[in-house]
Amino acid sequence: MTNRLAKLLAVVVAFVVSLGAVPSLHGQIGVGTWVKDSTGASPGMTMKVEVCCGPKGRRLTYLIPMKDMAPMTLTVDSPFDGSEAPVLIGGKPSGETMAITWLDSHHVAGVVKMNGKPFGTSKSTLSPDGKTITVENDFSESVGSQTVGKSTEIWVKQ
Repeated sequence: MTNRLAKLLAVVVAFVVSLGAVPSLHGQIGVGTWVKDSTGASPGMTMKVEVCCGPKGRRLTYLIPMKDMAPMTLTVDSPFDGSEAPVLIGGKPSGETMAITWLDSHHVAGVVKMNGKPFGTSKSTLSPDGKTITVENDFSESVGSQTVGKSTEIWVKQ
């Protein structure tokens, strides 16, 4: 994996883990298109959430803008039951896995690993109106451009 790709993958990792939707018992909230709130000059990342992989599972498809390159597509099919699911880049395995778990109808937690080694966690909260997801990330190791420590991001439903 190239250094640029590894950096991009690390940035995306937090978003994939944090894509909380709500279980099917609460309807299809979370299913649809989300945009990461971007404060910089770069365009926001887009995420499409679809039902798959069992009654609570989701397919998370990210379109990631790349400077001077075509956008990258990242996909995770997770049953959201805590089991590890591979992260695919352009349909190919990346060496990364995510174990995403529903905590309740508005909270999701996840553990991210690269080549079997854990390097980050995320906790996501879906707003009561179902229009935003707040993600709290905590990375214990720097992978690519992802810095060690805590960060928060906001996703807005389109």
